[in-house]
Amino acid sequence: MMEALDILTTASLWAAVLRIATPLIFGVLGALICERAGVLNLGIEGIMTMGAMVGWLTVYWGGDLWAGLAMAVLAGMAMGWLHAMLTVPLGLSQHVSGLGITLLASALAYYLYRLWVQVGDLPPTIEPFQPWPIPGLSAIPFLGDVVFTQTPPTYVALILVGLVAWMLARTPMGLALRMTGENPHAVEAQGLNPVRIRIWAVMVGSGIMALGGAFLTTAAFNSFFPGMVQGRGWICIALVVFASWRPGKALLGALLFALFDAFQLRLQTVVEGVPYQLFLMAPYVLSIVALILVARRARVPEALMQPYRRGER
Repeated sequence: MMEALDILTTASLWAAVLRIATPLIFGVLGALICERAGVLNLGIEGIMTMGAMVGWLTVYWGGDLWAGLAMAVLAGMAMGWLHAMLTVPLGLSQHVSGLGITLLASALAYYLYRLWVQVGDLPPTIEPFQPWPIPGLSAIPFLGDVVFTQTPPTYVALILVGLVAWMLARTPMGLALRMTGENPHAVEAQGLNPVRIRIWAVMVGSGIMALGGAFLTTAAFNSFFPGMVQGRGWICIALVVFASWRPGKALLGALLFALFDAFQLRLQTVVEGVPYQLFLMAPYVLSIVALILVARRARVPEALMQPYRRGER
């Protein structure tokens, strides 16, 4: 028991927590933007897979790592545009469209990877992002090793949390976005176009989701392989509810799940006689418990999943 508790005091654990949380932060922020505008985006799993493949492939073909992230964003926005066109102007089921996007994007990513990349016994690799210690701050005891010695995409994820929170709470654009998810007819009465706002929100949110996938192939790992997203997209959908559609709580939820995951990996080395499958399922069970405790108090955007038609009340 003491060995298990000692794990919680190590900087390496908390540094791993932040690394594991990074793709979840991107994913949950993207889903949050979509849902605050009134559109549920169940295409997140496929969008993250597409972002992972496109980001990796860009670097594999000789592009810069930052170019890989940029191309992943564009690929995610393209998938988001398709989902938005089906659900916003046409008013089709957001559930069905989102699941279709997941199937399409995942299958297309795998197909293009096998079409364009010669795969042998071992998957081809790239040179991924390396940890970038921030001068001065990385020398702070404990905190420097945990927060300020991460790869650049992790810093981008943390900055995005602040930017999204500020945008939603402090800018006219954020107010219009939030009102579109609450009462699009009131937005229309102010002379704005709720359809356009929703389309752009889904595109931007999907682009951020794709960054979560691109992080996996350009920073966490150095190759692309089928199934590497491993359900992170579905976790992000649950984390949005856990966060009550607030960026700050979304960060907390991502870190909480990552803590469960990082902790169980280390517990396997100190606890003997317990099937490893129990450790693997522990983060998901604990996340479900946390979601149950919080979700009953969560306030859902009033117009979430409700199609908007101009002139109707």
